[in-house]
Amino acid sequence: MSEKRVLISVWNKEGVVELAQGLSNAGWEIVSSSGTATVLRQAGLKIKEVADLTGYPHMLGGRVKTLHPSIFGGILARRHFEEDLNDVERFGIPLIDMVVCNLYPFEAVSKKGADLETLLENIDIGGVTLIRAAAKNYHQVVLLTDPSDYPTVLEELQNEGNISLKTRQELALKGFSMTASYDATIYQGISREVGRIPRLGESVPLALKPALPLRYGENPHQEAVLALPPLTDLPWKQLAGKEMSYNNILDLDAALRGCALFQADPTAVIIKHTTPSGVSTHSDLEQAYLNAVQCDPVSAFGGIVGLTRELDMKTAERIAANFTEVLVAPSFAPNVLDFLSSQRPNLRVIQWTGGRVSPFQFTGTWSGMLIQEDNLPPLPEEMEGQWVGNPRHDLWADLLFAWKCCALSKSNAIVVASRGSTLGIGRGFTSRVDAVQWALAKAGEAARGAVLASDAFFPFPDSIELAAAAGISAIIQPGGSIRDSEVFEAAKSKGLSLFISGRRTFRH
Repeated sequence: MSEKRVLISVWNKEGVVELAQGLSNAGWEIVSSSGTATVLRQAGLKIKEVADLTGYPHMLGGRVKTLHPSIFGGILARRHFEEDLNDVERFGIPLIDMVVCNLYPFEAVSKKGADLETLLENIDIGGVTLIRAAAKNYHQVVLLTDPSDYPTVLEELQNEGNISLKTRQELALKGFSMTASYDATIYQGISREVGRIPRLGESVPLALKPALPLRYGENPHQEAVLALPPLTDLPWKQLAGKEMSYNNILDLDAALRGCALFQADPTAVIIKHTTPSGVSTHSDLEQAYLNAVQCDPVSAFGGIVGLTRELDMKTAERIAANFTEVLVAPSFAPNVLDFLSSQRPNLRVIQWTGGRVSPFQFTGTWSGMLIQEDNLPPLPEEMEGQWVGNPRHDLWADLLFAWKCCALSKSNAIVVASRGSTLGIGRGFTSRVDAVQWALAKAGEAARGAVLASDAFFPFPDSIELAAAAGISAIIQPGGSIRDSEVFEAAKSKGLSLFISGRRTFRH
């Protein structure tokens, strides 16, 4: 049997000496270049330089090493094609049976804040081409891009004398995945460096890398993982508690949005099933939390708590008295973390610094991927909207608060609020009038003199009539119904003040 030949050219040298030693012991000829060759020689291995095959030294400061027909002809030659073999014989091209290659660390360099010139110098050309060529010809060439696969290949060679087709296919697909991810990372890194923001409607490469293993998805029959796009990190850090689950991540998303919406004031947001069960703004964080719980104490059990200010011990004691799945805050006062861990060891404690992963929202459907801008809704401006009935400038702060809570809630959404706290939230209803009835029922007698917010227009006057009967003083809604005139007349006749914001905030 003719001697087998491997080309080794790696940036990450992990495990490469052991691999090369194993192949050498099995009778393989080793071809290498540059830094890899130095490492292998220092380990006492006999190798050939790439220049020995090509007849050219490294040039352009190392930019060109392997880009030569003597290398790529040996990788791409189809052993069962007579014409390919004739070319190999005619030009004296040595066949290459295995390629071991990984790439310049573009992502790591970019994350360190490298300038454009440094980024460009860390774009691998020859390595990507080697990987793609070997993967394309995987029937004849074994491709290794991941050091964790080295032992498996050596074991299979030792036991079987060759590498199975199934293994070759898996290794080739891993190579294609690596180059695709690498290109997507380069696109993101260079775009960021030159200040170009991707636009909706254009093709944008996106490679998702698993970042956090999850036990399962929404239900045990579904597998799941949290993945991140190139050049991003988790925008939060878990400080204590059990591992995060799929549903925890979804609920945490709603809590982070709530904290962002209310970041200007000390606020507590309680999330249950991705929608708020209670929200309160108060100068005292402990009181804000108690008010948020009071809106719906039953739903607060097993909920997610988001805070916009540092968690102090008094508030921590209140939170520890209830069962909470996840707690997120920007910082924690001394001894608070130790206290929470001792009282609630399973409580997942998250520190968030205000960042996020992407400016776009991606939602998978059976029809394809929905992509939209993921911006917080612009706040209503009293001078830009329209009052119907008597203007209630005195209630504007509460109207704005209720509007924010509505914008955080699942549609159809209705919020009843007073003095910076929610009294009742109707969310996720298929009928808007049902959402109104639910929110008013939760608020009870406290609805008298309170305000009401709706995430979309009222299609009929019935909701206005219910609000008036419950004693609501003012309502904020976007307007836009074909029956707006009927709704407006009903409000006037009931003495209700309406503010028409012109801004819908659906959340499906």
